[in-house]
Amino acid sequence: RSDLSKFEQIEPLIAKNLGYPVFVKPANTGSSVGVSKAKSKGTLYDALAKAFQYDRKVLIETAIIGDEVECAVLGNYHDCIASVVGEIVPRHEFYDYEGKYLDDSTDLYIPARIPEDVCEKIKQTACRAFAVMGCTGLSRVDFFALQNGAVIVNEINTIPGFTSISMYPKLFEAAGIPYSELIDRLIQLALKKAETADS
Repeated sequence: RSDLSKFEQIEPLIAKNLGYPVFVKPANTGSSVGVSKAKSKGTLYDALAKAFQYDRKVLIETAIIGDEVECAVLGNYHDCIASVVGEIVPRHEFYDYEGKYLDDSTDLYIPARIPEDVCEKIKQTACRAFAVMGCTGLSRVDFFALQNGAVIVNEINTIPGFTSISMYPKLFEAAGIPYSELIDRLIQLALKKAETADS
């Protein structure tokens, strides 16, 4: 579990195959809890020790240089719609827990400050990811938009935040669906899913 005795064996593989910096994440937490950015062997060890405080399994991911963007999806399976695309600009080293909730150190841009054709690609990919994963109701798909116009799916959040400061309702509000209507639509989607399951 948290035994790091094999660190000296795995670190060269990480350095060779991923290179530094890398992100180290507990596999089952959210909101960037326990996440660290490691830039060297020493900081990788510290990051692993921190991540293992929260989970028995950790992920190690290569760092990607690109704009952090998010797209909200609403629907059931293949029948879904995407919101406008929003952009996250952290003032910390990365979009950490403090920047998300505590110190107002993250700038949000809705819509994202990226080309329209890239936004369209992100919206289509978000709906495709939603359908492939068999999602229902709501999800938020997070991406990196690269300088060459390519987009990389970072992760899909099947239980995104839904507070007044959360990106999910903000993105759909910008798409013309206010909070109250969004809730109504989610209720209707849940009822439709239940009817389909019973038939």
